[in-house]
Amino acid sequence: MAFLFAYSSPIMCKATNLNTHSHLQDLSYIRRAAQISDKSAGFSSPHPNFGCLIATRSGDVAGEGYLYAQGTKPAEVLAVEAAGERSRGATAYVNMEPGDCHGDHSAVSALVQAGITRAVIGMRHPLQHLRGNAIRALRSQGLQVDVLGEDMQSKLVEEAQKACLLVNLPLIYRAASHVPFSVLKYAMTLDGKIAASSGHAAWISSKLSRNRVFELRGRSDAVIVGGNTVRRDNPRLTARHGGGHMPTRIVLSQTLDLPEEANLWDLSDVSTVVVTQRGARRSFQSFLASKGVEVVEFDILNPRDVMEYFHDRGYLSILWECGGTLAASAISSGVIHKVFAFVAPKIIGGKNAPSPVGELGMVEMSQALDLIDVCFEQIGPDMLISGFLQPIPDLTPTIPSEDETFAIDPTVTRFESSIIFFYKTWDPYGAFSNFSPHPIQMPDEDGNYASWSSVEHYYQANKFIGVGNPLAQDWIEKIKSAKSPEEAARMGRLMQRQHPHLVRSDWESVKIDVMYRALKCKFSIYPHLNSMLLSTAGSVLVEASPHDLFWGGGREGEGLNYLGRLLMQLRAEFLGESSAASENSCIAL
Repeated sequence: MAFLFAYSSPIMCKATNLNTHSHLQDLSYIRRAAQISDKSAGFSSPHPNFGCLIATRSGDVAGEGYLYAQGTKPAEVLAVEAAGERSRGATAYVNMEPGDCHGDHSAVSALVQAGITRAVIGMRHPLQHLRGNAIRALRSQGLQVDVLGEDMQSKLVEEAQKACLLVNLPLIYRAASHVPFSVLKYAMTLDGKIAASSGHAAWISSKLSRNRVFELRGRSDAVIVGGNTVRRDNPRLTARHGGGHMPTRIVLSQTLDLPEEANLWDLSDVSTVVVTQRGARRSFQSFLASKGVEVVEFDILNPRDVMEYFHDRGYLSILWECGGTLAASAISSGVIHKVFAFVAPKIIGGKNAPSPVGELGMVEMSQALDLIDVCFEQIGPDMLISGFLQPIPDLTPTIPSEDETFAIDPTVTRFESSIIFFYKTWDPYGAFSNFSPHPIQMPDEDGNYASWSSVEHYYQANKFIGVGNPLAQDWIEKIKSAKSPEEAARMGRLMQRQHPHLVRSDWESVKIDVMYRALKCKFSIYPHLNSMLLSTAGSVLVEASPHDLFWGGGREGEGLNYLGRLLMQLRAEFLGESSAASENSCIAL
């Protein structure tokens, strides 16, 4: 696991209202649920990590499951499928309270319908709109629900609960700080240098340490470097695992004093975003745009604003691999949550050799920033020192009664926005996303119906349908069998970028209709989705992607929001059909 925790004192256990054997078994299985929840790391983009273990009354493990990616089957569904009839009367162990995105509570329903009688939950969901919902739903169905730290308390419980927290740190920090969970990583010599005086830095750390860095990248939505790193090292910043998730590369450069030849401008495997000061080197911005590199401008470039921007883009976790100047700025801005320092047993010396963190304005050792929960791990000849700059947030909300709330502020009323935003599948209206896990049946060119795992699978494959080329047909089948919507999207976009001649010639004119037909099928065959859509009558629906200006609404409303508009169109049609049916019923009477 990437997130390690060290304890400075022995843990003493005094179980409360539980027999010692079952207590220890509960905690062992909760830790196992946390462990398996992390299995998809590096294969899919960062997402809330859910793991579920089903244990029979005799204590045998009957089934396990974990969430592979957003838009795939919940961990609880997979676990009960694996357990089969052995689920009846069994206990379900989940590292985090289920957080169904799509309104049908499939995770909760799976446990109830399988005959689970007890659920042990490692932690409540950190997102406010999901917190407590599944726990209440399970209890209302008669299940005994024990939540670590609430219904179960002991020193060992705290240890198990910590394991559940650690595996979902990005989600927890993001929910509390409204910026992505950010990790600063660097490699330095024993005398604290990240390069020689000449700037040469390949390699400070061992190959084993560099492999660990690839793992860290695979766990991140993006990797950030500064302009100095681009000029000096010409990095690729890939995960180099031969498949799966590849993090976006982000370059922060105030002046855009960057080379025209750089590995980061090669977008064949993964995209690059350059963030800069507004108005910097317009000609170079045009050059980057011609390469397909996205350029984002800020009035004043600082790490806090940049991280808030990428928070709005849905990023959970970001790895900073920058030099000392940018690292110091990020630390001073309060956006770095954790540090990974690879220390190599080498001495390079040099009065002007750079160090990993630049000027922080501190003049006394008492001002130094102390890491929290420090962990030491030997990796080959190197020592990895990791720790937190900010404590793990406590997201337990203080919820006063209604009377107390009104006493504090009599004007407070229940907030209800006239604009409904949706984006990620775990958002409150995540079911509206084309990535949501709802299979659809759509006719092919011959009128025969075929099943697609999601709207996104169908949409991406349609880019190549009807093209008389065996390679196009091969990719249609690959997209159709993709393990997740994001994998289907990755395949379709990559193929479109690398082989534009295989994209159907009428794609730009038909893609809206393709999406419309898939959405109509989805909201027609799932009654609960239809009800959810109709329940938004009178509200504007906005796909909140800040960077997709065609399907999304953009960061400041500059997008076309076609996905939201299609949903509103469908809503109007469904409401019209309902109204017409009502009128016909009255006429018949």
